[in-house]
Amino acid sequence: MTDRDAVVAAQQRFDDAELRDDRAALDDLIDADFLSIGPKGFVLDKAQWIARHDHFRYHELDVDEMDVRLYPSAAIVRCVQRNHADSSGHDVRIATRVSQTWVQRDGAWRIAGIQFSPLADA
Repeated sequence: MTDRDAVVAAQQRFDDAELRDDRAALDDLIDADFLSIGPKGFVLDKAQWIARHDHFRYHELDVDEMDVRLYPSAAIVRCVQRNHADSSGHDVRIATRVSQTWVQRDGAWRIAGIQFSPLADA
């Protein structure tokens, strides 16, 4: 498996874990130094990201327009994400451009950062 294939597979496992609320898989895939920047600028660390599933649940999570750039022991994955979710009882449908930073540690790819930018008129 190439590094690109391994990063894409890890990214797909991450999306699947998000969709299924698989917190054990998320804990394994998310790097200890992880930070997320949300579409309105809020920042979450690894524990906060996983804990958000207490009040946030995906119904659909579609990813396309994926672009993967590889660097020594790192990768940047950019894509468009369209999702339907429940957030604290509110129905949420949003389309965002997503940038993910992946790092290779101990032979495994882990997500170290993610940033969301809402798409205009989506």
